[in-house]
Amino acid sequence: MVLRRLLAALLHSPQLVERLSESRPIRRAAQLTAFALLQAQLRGQDAARRLQDLAAGPVGSLCRRAERFRDAFTQELRRGLRGRSGPPPGSQRGPGAHI
Repeated sequence: MVLRRLLAALLHSPQLVERLSESRPIRRAAQLTAFALLQAQLRGQDAARRLQDLAAGPVGSLCRRAERFRDAFTQELRRGLRGRSGPPPGSQRGPGAHI
């Protein structure tokens, strides 16, 4: 409890805060934090811009892409199921079932 009060009193001291802000580790930490925030902001803006461009494009092309994906997915699924040998899943019995 005493340590907490002492630490709070030190951190509320303007002179100590100023001296800490001028120290190399604190300055470097502030630079890295600012850099990370700026990069995140720029990447977010870029992603938002790309989404707007995609949404602003012709709706028909987006629908065609979705249809092609659906068709390719169903074809691959059917091809995979046809290539399997043996009974379909669910019709097999467990290892201890002798009925």
